[in-house]
Amino acid sequence: MISDLERWRLILGEPASGMVPLDAENAGRDAALAWLYGRDEELERRGIRRGGGGASTLTTVDWLDDVHRLFPRRTIERLERDAVERYDIQEVVTDPDVLERVEPNPALLRAVLRTKHLMNPRVLALARRIVAQVVQELLAKLTTEVRRSLTGTRRPTPSNFRLARNFDFQGTIKANLAHYQPDSKRLLVERVRFTSRTERHTEPWQLVLLVDQSGSMAGSVIHSAVTAACLWGVPGLRTHLVAFDTDVVDLTADVTDPVELLMKVQLGGGTDIARAARYGADLIDSPRRAVVAIVSDFYEGGNEFTLVRTVQGLVEQGTHVLCLAALDPDARPDYDRVLAQRLADAGAHVGAMTPGELASFVAERIGR
Repeated sequence: MISDLERWRLILGEPASGMVPLDAENAGRDAALAWLYGRDEELERRGIRRGGGGASTLTTVDWLDDVHRLFPRRTIERLERDAVERYDIQEVVTDPDVLERVEPNPALLRAVLRTKHLMNPRVLALARRIVAQVVQELLAKLTTEVRRSLTGTRRPTPSNFRLARNFDFQGTIKANLAHYQPDSKRLLVERVRFTSRTERHTEPWQLVLLVDQSGSMAGSVIHSAVTAACLWGVPGLRTHLVAFDTDVVDLTADVTDPVELLMKVQLGGGTDIARAARYGADLIDSPRRAVVAIVSDFYEGGNEFTLVRTVQGLVEQGTHVLCLAALDPDARPDYDRVLAQRLADAGAHVGAMTPGELASFVAERIGR
């Protein structure tokens, strides 16, 4: 158990060395934190975690071993995330010895997607383990959330088919209020109400997900792939997944295998949103039963006028258009607000959504 004073000593690092002596275990924690945060010039200027004068003898493998031995899992994930995202220590995802030890998490998955083009076949095979495990965890988390938004809903009409899951609690109370006994504060139930369920999906709909695969959109790419996998096979809904930079790649054939799909994604490069929007428009069979979701930071490298005109054309033909700066529960989107406003003025819904919110949006349209 670490005391509050020891905890502050570990936070502040060497500048607080006179605060409290450290035992061997805490000294190891301090060395691991110093190896990572001692390279931060901002912390050094503030007198926190000041770097040492000599060269560190720790390798990335040694550091990772110490981190897994000395810290709880939640802290390990934070340290690994800071290593790859804050300090760009790419050995965490390109060194095979490190990859064999690393704990898969979403931050490392994003790092793998950014660096997999640098990996040799052995490293790529190890990196695939990270992709597979994180995708499996995301699928388990999101499948229930997404499917719940798209499956059956209750109708207010009564039903004679008595199932516990269809019990109408409020309707039963209202139907029996006349039998309330104030003295005993009891309600005598003579008439039990049930409702029937119906599926939302009566006619086929299309969802076209157009996902910007520029480097800043890694989190949204991951969640788009997993969301598409969750939506695949939902009755009455046909899902397309298209990735784009300056080129457009239709990944719909790989939707059922999001691991394989993500291994095909190439993060980085330019951005031609207009080209992707035109491709998505060509996929639509029935405009009034289609949702097109463009997931991008909207820093357009193509023709902005063409993009706005394409979106406006989709809206005018009755298609629901979403322009999402993020499809990621934890995102803090950075996007071109001027272009986003032009798209909103053209009739698109502009914002950021979680996968569950996207599913709810689609379900609401399908249920009309």
